[in-house]
Amino acid sequence: MSPLPFTNLPLGAGMLANLTTLGYLEMTAIQEKSLPYVLKGRDLIAQAKTGSGKTAVFGIGLLHTLDPGGFGVQGLVLCPTRELADQVAHELRRLARRESNIKVLTLTGGVPLRPQAASLEHGAHIVVGTPGRIRDHLNRGTLKLDHVRTLVLDEADRMTDLGFYDEIVGIVRACPPQRQTLLFSATYPNDIRQATANFLHDPAEVTVEAQHTGDQIEQRFYEVEYDGRDAAVGRLLKQFKPVSALVFCNTKVHCRELTEELRAQGFSALALHGDLQQRERDEILVLFANRSCSVLVATDVAARGLDIAHLDAVINADVTRDTEVHIHRVGRTGRAGESGLALTLCAPNEKKWVRLIEDYQGAPVQWHALSELALDDTEAVAAPMVTLCILGGKKDKLRPGDVLGALTGEGGLNKGQVGKINVFEFITYVAIDRRVADQAFEHLKAKNKTGRDLGNLKGRSFKMRFVPM
Repeated sequence: MSPLPFTNLPLGAGMLANLTTLGYLEMTAIQEKSLPYVLKGRDLIAQAKTGSGKTAVFGIGLLHTLDPGGFGVQGLVLCPTRELADQVAHELRRLARRESNIKVLTLTGGVPLRPQAASLEHGAHIVVGTPGRIRDHLNRGTLKLDHVRTLVLDEADRMTDLGFYDEIVGIVRACPPQRQTLLFSATYPNDIRQATANFLHDPAEVTVEAQHTGDQIEQRFYEVEYDGRDAAVGRLLKQFKPVSALVFCNTKVHCRELTEELRAQGFSALALHGDLQQRERDEILVLFANRSCSVLVATDVAARGLDIAHLDAVINADVTRDTEVHIHRVGRTGRAGESGLALTLCAPNEKKWVRLIEDYQGAPVQWHALSELALDDTEAVAAPMVTLCILGGKKDKLRPGDVLGALTGEGGLNKGQVGKINVFEFITYVAIDRRVADQAFEHLKAKNKTGRDLGNLKGRSFKMRFVPM
């Protein structure tokens, strides 16, 4: 059965035109199943994996009922992590760009409260935030939710995993009882069903199976002794040579140990786990997204909400005991029509969990021997980019174009040698081709005579450094 076009929905001409511009021509499975309920005002429970198109479901729903001339927050989206909140807010702004004066505000931790409170004073139609920071603003009286028409709980299972349930209860109580509530979750076990029952009124339920076709993602399983897992991950990386790989571990301890082992082998590897400060987490994700880091080693909770484009491979250093979590891990590669590779290492005592995966997907897994892998003693290939950190950002009126102009002007680079540029409030990260990075840095410093660590941008001096890997 072929996908249905968005023109089948009762949407305005402006929204349909914008969806076409954004490349939203046909609905994904979750959109096709959910949007008719959402547009009728029904509460909804939707089970779907990251990358399935669920943000467009609640984004279109939020904008469908929104009154641009109304005062007060009309839509609230709760997300488990700052990264997911930023991604959601960005997508909502794209969906709303044909509407007049729609303001989407992000409220997350890791940044000062006062500027957020000042932004709230100027009003916002839709707020996207993490439960902890939303609760802080409610307690301070800087955020009012008594005009909310639509409440969205995105990645509800992980918000409860991260211990946000009490905050969510308080936030829900601050919203009007007569509202639409949309709950999205990769899994929906009985404990979460019971915990969220009071949030919803006669909800419709939609499930999209998180299965992957063999021609989209190639899965390989390797049996390995428990103590040989870390060395085996290195062999897999050298064999398949992914430009970007996400490696999953079941614990924070293993995550740290494996990262140290891979770095000792010469890989550009970083660890992502729950003990990191927000600033550290932000920097790690920037480095991985801009290809300055080739291997990201993560726990499931820490990786939740990440939407990483063009991921060449997923490696399971540990087999997860939750079959749905395995499917979601694997589903992070092979997106947007691209092929993907999923490699799973299995200790002898973990085979029972693999049998559950086989039962879940209704087919046997494909076993391969580690002996098939070439014994490669060469050094690991370094990541193609390095990241230059500039101690200046939006508060200093820096824009991506300013940085690109300096690097292709005083820096002596061409545009193809400059990668992603991320400008935050007080700091900027720019990816530069590893082969010419030192040359570009020296050119920038040569234009500034006031200090060894200073570079010249827009005729101003900024401290600069390469982020160590």
